[in-house]
Amino acid sequence: MPYTYKRTEYSRTIEVFRYGERGSGFRPKGEVQDFEKIRDQCLKSGTLFEDQDFPAVDSSIYFSKSCHGAIQWCRPSELCDDPRLFVEGATRFDVVQGELGDCWLLAAVANLTLNDALFYRVVPNDQSFVSQYAGVFHFRFWQYGRWVDIVVDDRLPTCDGRLVFMHSKNNNEFWSALLEKAYAKLHGSYEALKGGTACEAMEDFTGGVSEVFELDKAPANFYKLLHKAFERWSLMSCSIEPDPSVLEMEMPNGLIKGHAYSITKVKLVEVQTARVRGKIPLLRVRNPWGNECEWRGAWSDRSAEWTLITPEEKEELGLRFAADGEFWISYKDFMASFHRVEICNLNPDSLDDEPLTKQSKKKWEMGMYEGSWVKNCTAGGCRNFINTFWMNPQFRIVLEDVDDDDDDDLCTVIVGLMQKNRRCNRKMGQECLTIGFAVYLLKSPDSMPKPLPKVFFQHNASVARSNTFINLREVSCRFKLPPGTYCVIPSTFEPGEEGDFVLRVFTEKRNVMTEYDEDIGLTKPDEEVQIQETEEEKSKDQEVKDFFASIAGEDLEVDCYELQEILDFALKKEFTFDGFSLDVCRSMVAMMDVDRSGKLGLEEFKTLWIDIRTWKNVFKRYDIDHSGSLNTIELRAALHSAGYRLNFHVLRALVLRYGKKGKINFDDFIMCAVKLKTMIETFQERDPRKTLMATFTLDEWVEKTMYS
Repeated sequence: MPYTYKRTEYSRTIEVFRYGERGSGFRPKGEVQDFEKIRDQCLKSGTLFEDQDFPAVDSSIYFSKSCHGAIQWCRPSELCDDPRLFVEGATRFDVVQGELGDCWLLAAVANLTLNDALFYRVVPNDQSFVSQYAGVFHFRFWQYGRWVDIVVDDRLPTCDGRLVFMHSKNNNEFWSALLEKAYAKLHGSYEALKGGTACEAMEDFTGGVSEVFELDKAPANFYKLLHKAFERWSLMSCSIEPDPSVLEMEMPNGLIKGHAYSITKVKLVEVQTARVRGKIPLLRVRNPWGNECEWRGAWSDRSAEWTLITPEEKEELGLRFAADGEFWISYKDFMASFHRVEICNLNPDSLDDEPLTKQSKKKWEMGMYEGSWVKNCTAGGCRNFINTFWMNPQFRIVLEDVDDDDDDDLCTVIVGLMQKNRRCNRKMGQECLTIGFAVYLLKSPDSMPKPLPKVFFQHNASVARSNTFINLREVSCRFKLPPGTYCVIPSTFEPGEEGDFVLRVFTEKRNVMTEYDEDIGLTKPDEEVQIQETEEEKSKDQEVKDFFASIAGEDLEVDCYELQEILDFALKKEFTFDGFSLDVCRSMVAMMDVDRSGKLGLEEFKTLWIDIRTWKNVFKRYDIDHSGSLNTIELRAALHSAGYRLNFHVLRALVLRYGKKGKINFDDFIMCAVKLKTMIETFQERDPRKTLMATFTLDEWVEKTMYS
């Protein structure tokens, strides 16, 4: 089970998974790493921790090439006399970029330091170089719906006695370097952090959802949007399109192309001259290089414009002029100079801390679900592929109340679709899939089929959708929609592309989000596949019963071996297949074996025989090309015809368990039908009131699942 920690200074309890722990989303390389346990063991043995899951070797730095130069892994005590995790607290000026191209990460880290509640969630304050030092530190990151605790040792890559990657301006402060190492471990290597967007890291630090705004297409009220985001403690960054021929080129105005900056304040500043008095919108921006590369225009350090505001206003702004990478810029110049803004909106949990709620009572409402695209199952591709688009997972959202300040009676909705674990799989050649989503209005939600079928999408257009399908970790978009019921369809662009995803929906007012799918259960099979009592059928039926009697012997019962012989005799005459496996015959016996004798009597066999003939008819109906196998794309429809109702989760499990290269043979189809019927009926026996809840002891559950 995940453990919880409580920060007394914020009275906030958060559930955190250890790295490699079941449920954390990560496979353990060795034992599950527990920071406190490791620290205590090292203190007891008098040794310093050496992390075998992220060793001090070249492959922890680069996965595609060898390290250039003489890289040495050193502990902070080998680099300075008095190492500290923090020197006079953590500030945005502690973050200086090294040789790695991860300015996007640095921009997010600088933003994180602006909020103590968020910062100490990521960098726990139960560790130091002074008290209980054992060479081990830990950091916490949000990963696809859960917080994960990452343990690292304090051996850091150096060259000529200097840190190679992220570091602080104070040579004895190491929180930023260790944070970067933990983030690199999370993704497999330092190289995995090369190239990215600041919103990705901002989400991993907060659990929020990000939006990307192209400033040439920004809404008319964009400054108001920025100001509201700042008041809600959103993390924000900005950037300028890169020059294709020059990496991070400096422009005459002092700004750097292709570089990520942090927006650290949004403020209306009182300006006073002899003739005019009023407010001007300003933004405070920081270059994570932390040097003299700053904006040189109006409102830059020591520019004439600063004479227009009072000393009191300067003090309130915390104004400081230094070659530290931070500068002020007017909103007008900002819009003319930058090309893109990324905003990370904090989820409701992030705003539960007391210091935040005192200053900002408004919180986003959030719904979240995880899902998967599985080839030949739930990977239907975008709407261009209308024959398979409906196969994608579907999610329903109910919007009931309009925004407080909306004159058009509309609801703000932010939809974020995030694909999982692509960065850490880069070394295996996995890049981000091209993903997007579409939103459909359900005019009569109570009468609509679940899930929405192909015919719905043939006759209905989306009311909202992602701006584009793109190969980023997350695609998000903000909409204004009237109250109502909607269905969101997340998908890859091409059908058949496999991956896991998280879908989140943020609204200003409460939303109700559910999976839009069938309830699991049993109904009558379609009439077309039910057994017709013709004379021919009666003759075949009697022939099988006579064969059963000849095999059963004196006790008139058969075991799984004898059942296999009977069924092969019965079906091979009219149906070409390799015969039933012993496993499926064992499961058939278990399904019908009420008295747990391990055998079937004649009456039990008669009931089973009706089911088998029905399932055979279903299989033949959907084996259109008479190949002796079904395409797994048709599995849901086939099982539906046989009387089964199942959702995407069960369908995915069946395809993964029984499908082979997109096909499922007759024997495995029958096994699907047998297993489903057994498990559903076993559950329903314990749930006579249909509450969708049943209780089993461990002994009962193991016995029933193992026998079936």
